[in-house]
Amino acid sequence: MDAMMRGNLSKPEEVRTFDRGKVEIVRMGGVTFGRATLQPGWKWSTSVKPLVKTKSCEVSHLQYHVSGRLHVRMDDGSEEEFGPGDVSMLPPGHDAWVVGDAPVVVIDISGMHEFAKPR
Repeated sequence: MDAMMRGNLSKPEEVRTFDRGKVEIVRMGGVTFGRATLQPGWKWSTSVKPLVKTKSCEVSHLQYHVSGRLHVRMDDGSEEEFGPGDVSMLPPGHDAWVVGDAPVVVIDISGMHEFAKPR
C-alpha cells in the first residue's frame, strides 16, 4: 500500500439485494467489507438459498453486530444468538435468521465477497 485509501459503506461500490435484505459492498486493500441489513422475517434459507442454490450458507463470516438479533444454526445442530456489540466468526455450513421486530445490521470483513451472488 502506497497511499491512504477511503471507502464509505453509505456510498457502496456494489449493492446486492434479496428478499428482506441487502448487502452494501466496499473493497479495499484486498478486503471486501460488507454491511448487511436484514429485515424482520429474513432467513438465509428462504431469502438467499434460492439465489445461491446451496444446502446451507457456504461462506465463512467474521462479523461485528451493530444492531438487532441474529440467530445462527450450524449444520451440526449447534446454535447461537448474536446481538449489538458482539463479534462472531461463523464457519461455512449454517442457516441464520432475524429474531424479533428490529432489523439486523452487521459489518462483515471476511464473507461478503461471494455472499448472495446468484449462481
